[in-house]
Amino acid sequence: MDSQDLFKHWSEVRKGLCQALDKLADAQLDFKPRQGLWSLRETVVHIAGTEDGWLRYYTANKWHENAPQANEYPTIASLKTLMDETHKITEKQFGDDIDKKVKETCKLPWGSEIPMELAVWHVIEHEIHHRGEIYLMLGLMGIEAPDV
Repeated sequence: MDSQDLFKHWSEVRKGLCQALDKLADAQLDFKPRQGLWSLRETVVHIAGTEDGWLRYYTANKWHENAPQANEYPTIASLKTLMDETHKITEKQFGDDIDKKVKETCKLPWGSEIPMELAVWHVIEHEIHHRGEIYLMLGLMGIEAPDV
């Protein structure tokens, strides 16, 4: 898969996540499958925070600072805005020459070196994982999840 296809795939993943959020009311964002697990809201904020953390902090050999906090996003609209604004920064970061950017080597804060492409794949897989959790939470609430 080339870099353009990688980002197109990510757009499809994000589209499914937004479709899931559109099935909810704001009052349902604090649903937790059981005590000790993240709520829907916390899971979405974590997805956005990880995109920002990995692609702008860890790959720049820094620790993630000022991660978004779930209580700052009280509505579905605010969560979708968070994800959209975070992803716009990512798109700008990679610019028009995605193929060149993903081949750059990054030194992570814990000493490993990886190609940026691997960091992008990690963030996409992370989002897919948590999107699946959100789909499961919808099912537990009696709401049909979007098709994958």
